[in-house]
Amino acid sequence: MGVEEQAIHSGIEIGIYSLADLCPDPHTGQSVNAQQRMKEIIQAAKLADEAGLDIFGVGEHHRLDYAVSAPPVVLAAIAQITERIKLTSTTTVLSTVDPVRLFEDFATLDLISNGRAEIIAGRGAFIESFPLFGYDTNDYDALFSEHMDLFLKLNHDEIVTWNGQFRSRLRNADIAPRPVQKQLPIWVGVGGTVESAARAGRLGVGMAIAMLGGDPMRFMPLVEAYREAGVQAGHDLENLKLGVTGHAYISETTQQAKREFYPYYSNYWSHVNRQRGMAFRMTQADFEHMASPDTALFVGSPQQIVEKILRQYELFGHKRFIAQMDIGGLPFHKVASGIELLATKVAPIVRKETSK
Repeated sequence: MGVEEQAIHSGIEIGIYSLADLCPDPHTGQSVNAQQRMKEIIQAAKLADEAGLDIFGVGEHHRLDYAVSAPPVVLAAIAQITERIKLTSTTTVLSTVDPVRLFEDFATLDLISNGRAEIIAGRGAFIESFPLFGYDTNDYDALFSEHMDLFLKLNHDEIVTWNGQFRSRLRNADIAPRPVQKQLPIWVGVGGTVESAARAGRLGVGMAIAMLGGDPMRFMPLVEAYREAGVQAGHDLENLKLGVTGHAYISETTQQAKREFYPYYSNYWSHVNRQRGMAFRMTQADFEHMASPDTALFVGSPQQIVEKILRQYELFGHKRFIAQMDIGGLPFHKVASGIELLATKVAPIVRKETSK
């Protein structure tokens, strides 16, 4: 990597992620099938890599209205057509996956991708995976804690002896294959609980905050709890990496972005809330408030997005920003346009300003 390229990629990392929802387009009522959605996700990753973005992620769901249930498989396919972009889960439902299988899958992805694999682990927004894989939702938190404890040991040691409550014990078990990286980078995805943030700090892993709207200041207690707990546990503050994730739509002007995105964003939340048994319709006034300049919803012109990211950087000093752009039945050509604007109009300015 030359000096000029290093300069381009200094500052915070910027990327995109997909949860692969299968929403009908609100204008046509038509929805792409899972196969087409998968092709579009892989193509989006290729575009992001070619445009110079830093991270691409896919999330895990176990429902017919989402296309991705196996992030490492999808990311392995993406690894074959990309060169440098980091590949992460966003998120892995850690409570209901065997940590040994998780490590093996992502270590294999790391070998395939030449050291680009990462994991963002979370507890999941839905509970379908608990009965699907034979777990009890009453053990929601205990499972997450135990699985994280074991994963960190697997990540550190080639031969592991371990005993826990929810899986069979390990006795001098070979943990193979080993990744290209010394250890797989692991982050914890946090929505809104201070205790989850503090736990990520105590573990010394990265923390990715899902900022889906509202005043960014309301997330400051999470950041403070994360860093305070991490330092108290003996971790170097510099190694406590913080990321911000959020919904985004970029167009040439802010008014155009809001006009184009409102039908899809309203559609997305109607879809998600129906899944949770709630009736909800986002009005135009609701959306205008949610997309106002002082909120955490990244909708607007490239300049508006830059300003929002930099405002949050001033607050949190985070290392990474990842945008979810393909939601609510948004046609792929609009997703592709957003990737291009993020990479060419937003990322260079943000990187320059955050590298000072």
